[in-house]
Amino acid sequence: MTSSRLRWSGLLIPALVGIAIVVLVWWSGPGLFGSPATGGGTVVAATVTTPAECTAPNPTETVQFEAGGGKHTGSLDACGHDRGDRVEITVPADLGTGTVQVHLADVVAGHSDLRRPVGLALLALSCLGGGAYAFLVQRGSRRTTATPVAA
Repeated sequence: MTSSRLRWSGLLIPALVGIAIVVLVWWSGPGLFGSPATGGGTVVAATVTTPAECTAPNPTETVQFEAGGGKHTGSLDACGHDRGDRVEITVPADLGTGTVQVHLADVVAGHSDLRRPVGLALLALSCLGGGAYAFLVQRGSRRTTATPVAA
C-alpha cells in the first residue's frame, strides 16, 4: 500500500508542473505564439496603377484610393495584379502626405488566428505526454519471469 501511495505522490509533481505551464502560457497573452492581430487601419477599395512582377525582389505596386475625403497614392507590398485591378487594402489611420504604405486587407504578414489555440493545444499535449512518461517511469517494469514447469 505504501508503494502505491509513493507512486501517486510521485506523479502529482509532474501533473502540477504541466498544469502550471499551460496556465502560465495562457496568462502570458497572445504574443507568445505570434504577434497579436492589429486592427490599425481602415479597409478601402483601391485601383492598381503600376503593377509589379512577382519575379522582382521585394515587389511593390502603386495603388490609388480614396480615404479621408481625398485621393491618395499608396505603395502596396504585393505583386501579380494588372493595371486597373481593384483590390481591398488596409489604410493606416494617419495618412499624412505623400505615398502611403498600405497592405492587402485579407493578408496581414506574420499573423495567424490559429497560431495561439494550436500552440496551446500542442503544449497541453506535450505536458500530457510528459505526464504519461512520468507514469511509465514510476510504474516500472511489469515483466515477470516464468518458472519452468517440471514434467
